[in-house]
Amino acid sequence: MISEEISKVRPKKFLGQHFLTDLNVASRIADTVDACPQIPVLEVGPGMGVLTQFLMEKDRLVKVVEIDRESVPYLHAHFPQLGDNIIEADFLKMNLGEAFGGEKFVLTGNYPYNISSQIFFKMLDNKELIPCCTGMIQKEVAERLAAQPGTKAYGVLSVLVQAWYDVEYVFTVNENVFNPPPKVKSAVVIMRRNGKTDLGCDEALFRRIVKTVFTMRRKMMRNGMKQIVGKDCPLLEDAIFNRRPEQLSVDEFVELTNRVQPLLP
Repeated sequence: MISEEISKVRPKKFLGQHFLTDLNVASRIADTVDACPQIPVLEVGPGMGVLTQFLMEKDRLVKVVEIDRESVPYLHAHFPQLGDNIIEADFLKMNLGEAFGGEKFVLTGNYPYNISSQIFFKMLDNKELIPCCTGMIQKEVAERLAAQPGTKAYGVLSVLVQAWYDVEYVFTVNENVFNPPPKVKSAVVIMRRNGKTDLGCDEALFRRIVKTVFTMRRKMMRNGMKQIVGKDCPLLEDAIFNRRPEQLSVDEFVELTNRVQPLLP
């Protein structure tokens, strides 16, 4: 198992790399993919394979995508059994429909801190391919993913992800199990598709409303919605607009989207 050779690839700040060094934590993260058994796994940012080695014990197809040119030859040398399943690419630019020939897969990884939110927005764009997404992220981001309405952490990411996924905050990870240690704690999450095949509203408008009103999250909904429906729209007199964005549930945002749509050109 890989642990002593952690210094072979230099962690790069511009890639948001913090290499996990604790094998027990890596094993526990790998076990989260069991939330969706049997289907293939795509790991983002394997680095030197500390998580990969446990994923490969799962008796299913594993592919890894790595943008770090220093990590790729290391992976080829230490995991020759992966062969062509080591993909040198930018995950954010990948066509995920081609990853497993259109088959569904579990997305997992020790995600780079600097692009974790972008990874989850890409997951949403490919939600029909990804019934489960698991892995380790910054604790603050994990708390936002799992946050409930009325809490400080509840925001854009909470609403957009929870519209399609049930989020489970699994466990917290301390800074001292990384090289280099990050300045914040991390956390492991599991996201499972919630069974919805249709949101019940215009999804593009839903996203637009959520993103717009949360730019003024501490103000009443009325302030943000003026940018969408205009300041003279009679709908703005409704009581729901006296509330703040963080107080609305996903279902209430869906209902609001359906009320707003007929008013737009």
